[in-house]
Amino acid sequence: MMPDTPKLDRIDIHILSHLQLNGRITNVDLADAVGLSPSPCLIRVKRLEKAGYITGYGAHVQLAKLGDVQVVFTQVTLSDHHREDFAKFEAAIRNVDEVVECHLVSGGFDYLLKFVTRSVAHYHSIAEDVLRQSINIEKYFSYIVIQSPFVKNHYPIEKLFLHHEE
Repeated sequence: MMPDTPKLDRIDIHILSHLQLNGRITNVDLADAVGLSPSPCLIRVKRLEKAGYITGYGAHVQLAKLGDVQVVFTQVTLSDHHREDFAKFEAAIRNVDEVVECHLVSGGFDYLLKFVTRSVAHYHSIAEDVLRQSINIEKYFSYIVIQSPFVKNHYPIEKLFLHHEE
């Protein structure tokens, strides 16, 4: 934690939890939900924004309503494992719009990527473009998503950061 980052209390955690589920909640309703009056609640929200705990507000878009999409998870193994190899790969993959998540992982491969594309053919085209770049990809394995029974767009903040008796 950075030195000027405020320590969060139970109310701050509740505020974050409520805002991630409904970023359009009014300040009055948020204050009521977390047990504050509106003015102190707004001050806390502004403090959480300034400290970087809240990085933005946006809409959750139901892609299936727009048309068919294909989600593909891809395991990537790099041929070399020097710091500059990881940096070069990450810089290149960050510029691929269809890569919506990139995770450096431990285990039998280096990265787990999540692609969202129009189709398997679209994914294949993007993968080929990525492979043409000199970013030291030794091998990759693709996992085509058939169905996603659920995708959560929020984190269990209260369970993670409010310590309850177990």
